[in-house]
Amino acid sequence: MTILQANGLTKRFGAQVVLNALDWQIDEPRVIGLLGRNGAGKSTLIRCLLGLTPHDGGAVALYGHEVSAPPPQVLARIGYVPQSFDLFPWMKVQQYLRFHAAFYATWQPDLVSGLLGRWEVDAAKKIGELSQGQRQKLAIIRAIAPDPDLLLLDEPVASLDPQTRRLFLEELLKLTRRPGKTVIFSTHITTDLERSDAEIALLKGGKIQFSLTQDRLRERVRRVRLIGGAPDPHFRHPGLLRVGEGGTEWIVEQLPHQAVETLAARFGSTVATAPMSLEDIFIEIG
Repeated sequence: MTILQANGLTKRFGAQVVLNALDWQIDEPRVIGLLGRNGAGKSTLIRCLLGLTPHDGGAVALYGHEVSAPPPQVLARIGYVPQSFDLFPWMKVQQYLRFHAAFYATWQPDLVSGLLGRWEVDAAKKIGELSQGQRQKLAIIRAIAPDPDLLLLDEPVASLDPQTRRLFLEELLKLTRRPGKTVIFSTHITTDLERSDAEIALLKGGKIQFSLTQDRLRERVRRVRLIGGAPDPHFRHPGLLRVGEGGTEWIVEQLPHQAVETLAARFGSTVATAPMSLEDIFIEIG
């Protein structure tokens, strides 16, 4: 069964079109990093996919059911952590988790206990006494404790320092990279995506431009060095994103290696391909 399907999904805020007839389909469980610039609409997309924000056009279904009226068995399969959240500051952590546990037959108390300890969240404290990072950890614990099949995380580690973020993300993905589990997490931190080896879905111009493994993305977008000859710094061609350094460096997208060599031969140049980091790729095409 298809996990998620969005057809023509459209969302406007006044005259601004945030999601523009967006199509997206996920058929197999996997970890996906939703990448996009600040303001691209990542949070809006996640909320529309869950039915928390009404859309203005198109349709969204989760596990074959329209999000406007999902049955309880579908809701029980979904976990969600928003970018900002209110967690009842007067409640103690332990009380908060017990309250939510009562709604789920699949709640995993041993997992909760282990994560509270490893992630250094004091169950005896009131939520209002926790740091922002600890509250974010608590929100994720609550979301994954019922063992959801689909987990959506909106900037899940944005408030953590780099070292804590790395360790936290590694453990989170270890928990969620189990058979049958799909994780979608939005971020603009490309290093987190590289470490997680997540598939990359790029949200740009209100649409999902592509959803590719990182290996395939690096094959699609490459840095090319032209050696020798007399490259033209003003040369342009479809698939040539940018020309730099006096025409000796090209950034190409969806241009086969043979096509690049043929173009370079015009200037008597040979071709050397250099790898690009995910951050470099995002800067060029994001």
